[in-house]
Amino acid sequence: MRGIKIFLLPIILLFVFLGCEKKISTELHPVHWDRDMCERCKMVVSDRKHTVQMIHTATGKSYMFDDIGCLALWVEEEKIAWFSKAKIWITDVDTAQWIDAREALYDAGHITPMAYGFSAHKNKTEIKEKNRYIPFEEVYQLILKIEAKKNRKSY
Repeated sequence: MRGIKIFLLPIILLFVFLGCEKKISTELHPVHWDRDMCERCKMVVSDRKHTVQMIHTATGKSYMFDDIGCLALWVEEEKIAWFSKAKIWITDVDTAQWIDAREALYDAGHITPMAYGFSAHKNKTEIKEKNRYIPFEEVYQLILKIEAKKNRKSY
């Protein structure tokens, strides 16, 4: 009987510790408006219609951005290797509700915190010029081109 107890004890402890393992969430983290700061430019996040939150899916750590332009530039500048696996949330420009940034549709010409001008929409019907929407990957590349053009002019 004593041998069975000694054998079962490590197995029971293993299940207890596995049950206590913290689950990593990629759900939206709480936002502290007017207190959280943009990871790149360090401005306070207050615009509820252009805010972006990126979550590292391996650690659950959340990164806030005041404009999708800051997200793209920060990823490039910091060489974020896990970007393709990150969960990215963005606020819909019309409803201010959080939506999946990779699934969102974007249009240009808006006034945004860092003047990149791209706004997210949950679906095509929200976009004023119905056939002029831009997918996430294209917005990302356009931001990099805009920044490269700015840098060439500053020389």
